[in-house]
Amino acid sequence: MQWLAVAVGGALGAMARYGVVSYLAPLTGHRFPLGTLCVNISGSFLIGVCYVVLDEKLAASPEWRLLTMTGFLGAFTTFSTFSLDALALWENGLPMTAVTYVLATVIGCLMAVTASVLLTQRLL
Repeated sequence: MQWLAVAVGGALGAMARYGVVSYLAPLTGHRFPLGTLCVNISGSFLIGVCYVVLDEKLAASPEWRLLTMTGFLGAFTTFSTFSLDALALWENGLPMTAVTYVLATVIGCLMAVTASVLLTQRLL
């Protein structure tokens, strides 16, 4: 059952990532990977919420954690794509944009997961 939870969550997460990136791509084209940035920050926020809700508050079964955190959010967030996007910006002669993107992603994701854990702990 656990592998099925990861597989279903992963399929849903990958489709969600594709949807978000496709929706946001026309806003910046290839000048800035806005879609990847948004999925990484929102995924970091959501994993904090899931951690508090599933682990701390509900003590949910391992299958729920595998479905949501490992499967869905693992496929939704895109660290490998983030790395390739940053490299492409750098290689295309946009080193400051690449550095801005890396810093925005890392700082944004850390802030999102911290905020979501604190907020969810307070609300529940």
